[in-house]
Amino acid sequence: MNYTRVRIASFGYELPPNVVSSEDLEHRLAPLYTALKIQKGQLEAITGIRERRYWDAGFQLSRGASQAGRKAIEAARLSPDRVGMLIYGAVCRENLEPASACAVAHTLGLPPECQIYDVSNACLGVLNGMVNVANAIELGQIQAGLVVACESAREIVDLTIDRLNREKTMDVLRKTVATLTGGSGAVAVLLTDTDLTPNGHRLLGGVARSAPEHHRLCVWGPDTGIPGGTRHMAETDSAQVLQHGVALGMDTFREFRRVISLAEGQPDKIICHQVGATHQRSILSSLGLPSERDFTTFRHLGNIGTVSLPITAAVAAEREFLRTGDMVGFLGIGSGLNCLMLGVEW
Repeated sequence: MNYTRVRIASFGYELPPNVVSSEDLEHRLAPLYTALKIQKGQLEAITGIRERRYWDAGFQLSRGASQAGRKAIEAARLSPDRVGMLIYGAVCRENLEPASACAVAHTLGLPPECQIYDVSNACLGVLNGMVNVANAIELGQIQAGLVVACESAREIVDLTIDRLNREKTMDVLRKTVATLTGGSGAVAVLLTDTDLTPNGHRLLGGVARSAPEHHRLCVWGPDTGIPGGTRHMAETDSAQVLQHGVALGMDTFREFRRVISLAEGQPDKIICHQVGATHQRSILSSLGLPSERDFTTFRHLGNIGTVSLPITAAVAAEREFLRTGDMVGFLGIGSGLNCLMLGVEW
């Protein structure tokens, strides 16, 4: 996929107020740690995550997404009437129906001709939403589109801790340790036609690849209790996800460099989906990229699902890690397995 008329006009994000350290979680896991004779400090040592954030109990996802969306619109100095498409791309949703995007559109006061819908694809939801909006802009269907997401890890982490303390087995810990890395947050990405925001960051295009034979390696469900009677849980085969994810990432990156016509030594900077320290080292090593080109947030925000990559890009821009003229690679991967890489001329 290649684009000639698409700009990333702005980002907006919200961070929850409650900071929860890995030490806090280990304190709650005392029955498990005692039974398995695990020393404290292992969670941070294994994942590289020192802390993550949680919303207040009962916080509405649409509220976080709306707050982030409003910030993005205001940052671009754009009237909400110009937004022709709104996509909600988070894993976490308030209802099976209607689309969570409806509540956000209502709160933001978007016009009735605005297309409103949800996209669900594990941790790639926001990037997939960006592609949908970019396609509509390139085709001349809309001039601006907004992608939003709000993720909440509090509930699934609470359930996982209860399960670990109840079952107290190394097998269950192996299947659920990835869940304990989860954080919360909200993000919005506003994309526009180049005539509307000529100074925005140019979206060059990207490449998508999949390996659906691995779709059972990371599972979170059931969605809002359907099918009835199935307990809510999240399980991940972290070793297999890493192994096959790296292989898929290498294939995607090779094609990405060709399609975007990257020069030798590019991309200049990269923003990856934030999983943890082991994942970062493995990805950078396999792609032959030096660590100084990468910007991370996982140590203090954890893995925020669909929010991780775009919120990291927003923070990287605020801290001037991303500079005008940089060729930036957004490198996303999600359960399924699916991989999507986008090139942005900053």
